[in-house]
Amino acid sequence: MIRVENIHKRFNEKHVLRGVSLVVNVGETLVVLGKSGVGKSVLLRLILRLMEVDQGRIIIDEKDISTLTPKEMNEIRLKFGMLFQSSALFDSMNVEDNVGIALRTLTEKPEKAIHQRVAECLKMVDLEGTENLFPAELSGGMRKRVGLARAVAMNPAYLLYDEPTTGLDPVMTESIAQIIRKLQRELNVTSIVVTHDLQTAFSVADKMALLHEGRIQLDGSIDEVRDSNDPVVKEFIRGYARKHKEEVHHIDD
Repeated sequence: MIRVENIHKRFNEKHVLRGVSLVVNVGETLVVLGKSGVGKSVLLRLILRLMEVDQGRIIIDEKDISTLTPKEMNEIRLKFGMLFQSSALFDSMNVEDNVGIALRTLTEKPEKAIHQRVAECLKMVDLEGTENLFPAELSGGMRKRVGLARAVAMNPAYLLYDEPTTGLDPVMTESIAQIIRKLQRELNVTSIVVTHDLQTAFSVADKMALLHEGRIQLDGSIDEVRDSNDPVVKEFIRGYARKHKEEVHHIDD
């Protein structure tokens, strides 16, 4: 379980997070919605303690991570897999080496076992037989899927997704969403997905939270978000619908 309790984060005079509280239960996928720049990615960095909170607590596996030593925090981080917004693949490494990098650097598994695990992870994301390709040879959607394969290679208990479908076309967006759901079912991982994309959110979420002006505006089920009368939530949904309609119209033209 992950519990975020009344966290605040400032950058100089900018108060980005202003008392955010969330609970993510075991095996659950929480989607954190919000416009660009509201602090969604900051929230993920705080959960991994790549930044320190200014106020509040983050509890992971019943441990307040602010009290952990660097060694203890590294042990917690090993329970996490992360899909970065840009996929963050190493250009000089082929697909196999990208997916297997943590297995080679953080475990003592023999090379045969690593090769087998990489193949299993690539199969999970429908990329069998791509081990020898390099990132420059991959489409944007393929790079995202390689990033996903790398994120699950260490059998994490938690998966964090930072804008997993940004820059992808609607067909590939739906494909990535289906893979996220598949990984949740097959691996029973606890996931946090941060996105501004409602198509992705409604496809993958067990519950959703809207981050607005540094606070959680609404935290609830898909139906609660979809049917909310909160003006901020309604405007976010209407704004996305307008933008999506304009993009489709532009493609048709």
